[in-house]
Amino acid sequence: MLADNAGMETRLDHLVILATSLEEGVRWCEQTLGVIPGPGGSHPLMGTHNRLVRIGSANFPDAYLEIIAIEPGVKPQRGAHQRRWFELDDPALADQIRHNGPQLAHWVARTATLSQGVQAWHTLGIDRGQILAASRATPTGLLEWKITVRDDGARLFDGCLPTLIEWGARHPAQAMADSGIVLEHFHVRHPEAAQLESAWHNAGLLGVSVGSGEPELIATLATPRGRLLLSSGGSPGSRAASRAQ
Repeated sequence: MLADNAGMETRLDHLVILATSLEEGVRWCEQTLGVIPGPGGSHPLMGTHNRLVRIGSANFPDAYLEIIAIEPGVKPQRGAHQRRWFELDDPALADQIRHNGPQLAHWVARTATLSQGVQAWHTLGIDRGQILAASRATPTGLLEWKITVRDDGARLFDGCLPTLIEWGARHPAQAMADSGIVLEHFHVRHPEAAQLESAWHNAGLLGVSVGSGEPELIATLATPRGRLLLSSGGSPGSRAASRAQ
């Protein structure tokens, strides 16, 4: 069932790179993208921390790449039976990242009408999760947002269905330095592409193509080292990145 998405506009906000540790994620970024990621911060609600890289372009304004990991020794403020976002508590995914290294595993889409987007997906039988208020400290003040997170932390559709976010007064990209990296294209593949297309329509999602195939996120980046294809699928060697010809 398609919902009336009048007034809704949803766009890619950021790509999520999961890492066993933030130090490992930073090394991956230097080796793969050729840049040192900028500062991020801690998320007390989830017990995670991150580093950020601006990758915005005309097609993806204010887009950035988030390298995120569990922060050692920090207990999430969430309930004891509620898992962290992006399936960071999932043992199988943790083993995969530990074995293969940091990887593109998910993406987040921003909207100014978060509750409407969540309801629109409910009409398709998709439970994107609760809307949580989150924040982290920055040198210029508190950064605040609302985000959808399920109690089980599931990404859904093998990470291909985005988490939805609604930013407060400030967007983090406004404080990020130019990295020299530009996101040129972002494509999603999944066996249930038709259902994802319906989800795109119901949320008013623009700028991201979806096709049928094995689950995969594919980002084309222009970097200081040339054009790069960053993928969530394929063999361990190609999962991280490959140079576009």
